[in-house]
This record gives sequence, C-alpha cells and structure tokens, in this order.
Amino acid sequence: MKKQCCKQMKIVSTLDCEIHDNEFDCPDVLIHYIEKFDEYGIIYHDGGTSIQVINYCPFCGSKLPASRRDLWFETLAKLGYDDPADQEIPEEFESDNWYKNRKLK
Repeated sequence: MKKQCCKQMKIVSTLDCEIHDNEFDCPDVLIHYIEKFDEYGIIYHDGGTSIQVINYCPFCGSKLPASRRDLWFETLAKLGYDDPADQEIPEEFESDNWYKNRKLK
C-alpha cells in the first residue's frame, strides 16, 4: 500500500477486519487504491468491485496522484496488447512497476 496523505485516509483504506477477507465486502473500508493505475476511489459497496475515482482526499483535501489508467492502456497498446483483459500481459503491468521502471512521473 502506498503511503497515505493523512491518518484518516490510511484508516479507511486499510482492511483490518476479523469478519471480512475482502475490502469490497467490509463496510469499514471506504477507499480503494489501485496500484497499477496509481488511483484512489470510493468503494460503492453494492456487492461488486466498483469505485468512483477521486482526485482529492475527502478528509484532508490533499491532491491525490493523477490516475495513470489511460497511460496504462496506451503503453500496453504500444507494446501490441489491444485487449489486456483477455490477453496475458507482462507481469510488471499488474503493479506500479510498469511506470516506475519507465521512470514516468
């Protein structure tokens, strides 16, 4: 997990529950961080895994990193992966390694 901007963000984005094994099932986890996209989102808790991407911390107001979702797809497309959901993509694209290895800011 990435270093959080404030104590409250850390609390609501960390699964620390004796009842639930999945953050999308636990009502105490409100924020989900997607490492490979470097993006944060509010969990809908509707039985699925949907989130609403956010640009600012709802607790301290800090600007969160700009999502790298579009760049992730663009980078994979340049490498010849036109449908990463159905293709076996390089392992580095499953984490933040893909942009860290390329030194993308």
